[in-house]
Amino acid sequence: NHVGDWGTQFGMLLAHLMDKYPDYKKTPPPIANLQVFYKESKKRFDEEPEFKKKAYETTVRLQAKEPEMIQAWQLICDISRKEFAEVYQILDINPGLTERGESFYHDRMQTVVADLIERNLLVEEEGRKLIYPTNKSYPPLTIVKSDGGFTYDTSDMAAIRQRVTEEKATRVIYTVDIGQSVHFHSLFDCARIAGYYDPTTTRVEHLSFGVVLGEDKKKFKTRSGDTVKLKDLISEGLERSLQKLKEKERDKVLTEEELKAAQEAVAIGCIKYSDLSHDRNHDYVFSFDRMLDDRGNTAVYLLYALTRIRSIIRNANLPKSVSEIGTEMMLNGSLTLDHPREMKLAKAITNFTDVIVQIVDDLYLHSLCAYLYNLSVVFSEFYDVCYVIEKKDNETKVNLNRVVLCEATARIFETGFYILGIKTVEKM
Repeated sequence: NHVGDWGTQFGMLLAHLMDKYPDYKKTPPPIANLQVFYKESKKRFDEEPEFKKKAYETTVRLQAKEPEMIQAWQLICDISRKEFAEVYQILDINPGLTERGESFYHDRMQTVVADLIERNLLVEEEGRKLIYPTNKSYPPLTIVKSDGGFTYDTSDMAAIRQRVTEEKATRVIYTVDIGQSVHFHSLFDCARIAGYYDPTTTRVEHLSFGVVLGEDKKKFKTRSGDTVKLKDLISEGLERSLQKLKEKERDKVLTEEELKAAQEAVAIGCIKYSDLSHDRNHDYVFSFDRMLDDRGNTAVYLLYALTRIRSIIRNANLPKSVSEIGTEMMLNGSLTLDHPREMKLAKAITNFTDVIVQIVDDLYLHSLCAYLYNLSVVFSEFYDVCYVIEKKDNETKVNLNRVVLCEATARIFETGFYILGIKTVEKM
């Protein structure tokens, strides 16, 4: 996780911290809400020339690694890190995710500047040191500002060099909003010119994404105009998903534990799936009503489809696992598909490999979502006309070929959900 923890914005925060809470070293300041604290400091930065000057001076002191500045900087970083950790836990994000702040690259930035100067790759203009991409329609990178300071361009050049030379990366994927696409065109070209990566051995790409819009088709904001916090969004999702489950009277058939698991799977799953089921380069309208609809291409619909299949398999009451039965049937040649709907479902299942190969290459996860939705439609068509369990004259007849198809379909759903980071449940 590449985080901005260095530069002018931190000089601004630290200057405001020292002004507002001069005894911050002895008494922990009440700044748990960093968003509010940042807004206060930004307002002063924009409106008070003396504070702006102090913020710049504080940035220089921070980048010189003065002990007092590092202590205050660490305090703010820790508050931010605590916020990250809570969101990571809710979203079930790998706890092994490495945080890399811009501060990590500070010494490497100095090395990059020295290297580019030594090889005459920088052009001086109005006191700034720039490097131009081959395509002159893209802007140059500012490697050194007129006051001698570094920029995001400097840290990005240091980062790409570190990832290739130290991490030995063969593929580097930058997940950053589409508004930064021009910057990445310049960065990748300049890094290639500098020899920081070789396009024949290392693939670098910008995984861009659009903006989340509100129902008014404008950038998603709260009524007061603030940025919507992900934690608040998740809390609302949990409330709405529980309400939806109760409307369907699931609270009467599920245990308390099963209901809670279903509530969380639906709430987190619907937010993730809504985001990933759209072409990532396009903006989309955020709507809980649409997300929680149990019809159409939504996480709720697909989670219901999966739990339905798992219920069918349970009701077959087989003496062995379906895996064992399926393996035996394949080995003795008794696994056969005769009905056109069986064939159609089997073909849909085998297409999964092609979808995975495609998304690994182009990083368009909405293709996987579209595939899973189509698979659910094909399964419904199959189940409507092909009995799996037939009850006739007080006798239950199980079609093992079709149970094996059900199991294969369920496994594809579970694997697809795992790739999308969505938890599944046995019952809903």
